[in-house]
Amino acid sequence: MNHDARRRTILGLGTALAGAALLPAAAHAAASRGTFPKGFLWGAAIAGHQAEGDNVASDAWLLENIQPTEFKEPSGAAVDHYRLYDRDIATLASLGLNTFRFSVEWARVEPVEGMFSVAALEHYRDVLLSCRRHKVKAMVSFNHFVTPAWFAARGGWEADDSAQLYARYCDKVARHLGDLIDYATTFNEPNLPRLLFGIPGPLSGMADNPRMKEMLAKAGQLAGTGKWSSWIFGDFAKIEAGLLKGHAAAYQAIKAVRPQLPVGFSIAIADDQAVDGGEAMRDRKRAIAYEPWFRAIAEHGDFIGVQTYTRELIGPDGVRPPPKDATFTSAHMEYYPQALEATIRYTAQHVKVPIYVTENGMSTDDDSQRIAYIRSAVGGVANCLKDGIPVKSYIHWSLLDNFEWIFGYGPHYGLIAVDRATMKRTVKPSARVLGQIARANGIAA
Repeated sequence: MNHDARRRTILGLGTALAGAALLPAAAHAAASRGTFPKGFLWGAAIAGHQAEGDNVASDAWLLENIQPTEFKEPSGAAVDHYRLYDRDIATLASLGLNTFRFSVEWARVEPVEGMFSVAALEHYRDVLLSCRRHKVKAMVSFNHFVTPAWFAARGGWEADDSAQLYARYCDKVARHLGDLIDYATTFNEPNLPRLLFGIPGPLSGMADNPRMKEMLAKAGQLAGTGKWSSWIFGDFAKIEAGLLKGHAAAYQAIKAVRPQLPVGFSIAIADDQAVDGGEAMRDRKRAIAYEPWFRAIAEHGDFIGVQTYTRELIGPDGVRPPPKDATFTSAHMEYYPQALEATIRYTAQHVKVPIYVTENGMSTDDDSQRIAYIRSAVGGVANCLKDGIPVKSYIHWSLLDNFEWIFGYGPHYGLIAVDRATMKRTVKPSARVLGQIARANGIAA
């Protein structure tokens, strides 16, 4: 698979997943209408590294700025959310949304191993106080992919003591910020490597990609340790083992400080559909990508976050491409908002904790397409609620058009556009539509 195709596929399945014509209205019609439960969370999300800018002590920053690199462009100033957070939260609240999901950046809080920045912790306390002022619930991810560069240079999640180091950081954050956090997740999409690479498909050979190996070798050389592991760049099996231990340790550390704080994690999950006798391969993928995390949430977790963007067709030989007549988003993934209802139902069969939709959305420059996507996806949530599935939120990805990892600033997932030359924000019609749904706490007929 060529480099550009691999990039497209990672974004389509991962993010967290040519602008196409709007599908016929009937295809978008939500199956259910009506009022959502009292206290339902309507919100939008960002991630620190993708929105804040200048996260210079992070592993991602180094990888973006070396050669060779898998990144199309560096994050740089991102969309300046570190400075403009209060304005962004105020806009979210003014739309009618009641929940803001964001991440605390470990690399800012502990830029050097064992040295914690009070200034960074106080900044995030200001962000949380802004949420309080604007009457917005705060859902905080303690880690959204990015780690400190020093952590990656010691082997990242592959290192034997990674869980202890992460738990130490979580303890610091919980003690400084925990009284202002409403919901916490230890990790964002910790299962992503297994989702992308677990079964035969266009990405299954990425671990042997010479360019990626050269990038990691260069990072290790620059770090002075000769090794580097971070996010989806490393030994996937070892990374998964470290993340599973890290979640358990982080959950215990956070609960030790604030026992009543709901703590879980969010997983990436596609609507896996077996085709042409692909049931066994589909079940194999599910066993690899999801089941370890379903077991983990049963042992240490108060809720699970579901993050869905599209479906995946699976034949007996592995992942299949979308149908020839499929409509695609600008991130070259199939437009398929019905996927969210399917993944909620599947998750509900395997967990006993409440389900929060912590990410759902699409990349497009046709905002009418995003509006249709939102209405259809929210309709699917309504269907699940009518059947008694304990869904507690719909949080859209993303609040802002921002940095989309190896794809740079090309994909546009945001409810709010950002002119990166001036950092001016422009609210899109889709943001107002989601806000109207939130204010009504339901979908109008």
